Amino acid sequence: MSKQKFFITGTDTDAGKTVCSAALLYKASEAGKQTLGLKPVAAGCEDHGQGLQNDDALLHIKYSTEQLPYMQINPIALEEPIAPHIAAQHIQKPLSAQRIVGLVRGVLMINRADFMLIEGAGGWRVPLNLNETFADVAKELQAPVILVVGMKLGCINHALLTVEAIQRDGMKLAGWIANRVDPEMSAYDENLVTLKSLIQAPCLGDVPYLDNMEIEKVAEYIQLPE
Repeated sequence: MSKQKFFITGTDTDAGKTVCSAALLYKASEAGKQTLGLKPVAAGCEDHGQGLQNDDALLHIKYSTEQLPYMQINPIALEEPIAPHIAAQHIQKPLSAQRIVGLVRGVLMINRADFMLIEGAGGWRVPLNLNETFADVAKELQAPVILVVGMKLGCINHALLTVEAIQRDGMKLAGWIANRVDPEMSAYDENLVTLKSLIQAPCLGDVPYLDNMEIEKVAEYIQLPE
């Protein structure tokens, strides 16, 4: 079975990257794949007695079949719930694409998983420092990209700009997921049709707004990328 790895990005913060990532991991495991989800950088971590940990990273652990120590899933855990590069500056531990890529590759080289997800932070152009963004991590890893579109007013512009940036960076868009984050969004169906017409990549799912974001339920609305 050939190994697959994908980089997960979103149109912005709270687009639903982690929920969709967990649903993809669950779907892949149900299909008999060995799975692993990584969240190399996470801001907004809390210490409940086991060091700084992040809810998003914990969700990756829960839905990965390959169980690794927390520090391998989320090696850069930042306490402040702010832009990661600023949180890192505040503790004098600046971020770099080279360091993050090295940490991710170290895990991928020794792991048996055949379906792997690497989740970024926020959107495609979230800074790591004044010269690099998370896009540089995806480019160095050469991981096809899955874009999660937070479906709300303004999402068409956000989605198309992100797709344009991904493609301009020479990266393959493996697919995108429409994730309804605003239950009151007007003309939802028309917005979805527009995105499907303008994004030249497979739509991997249309996730409705769910009061209880059960990962197993979300997975019903998502298909695995090729």
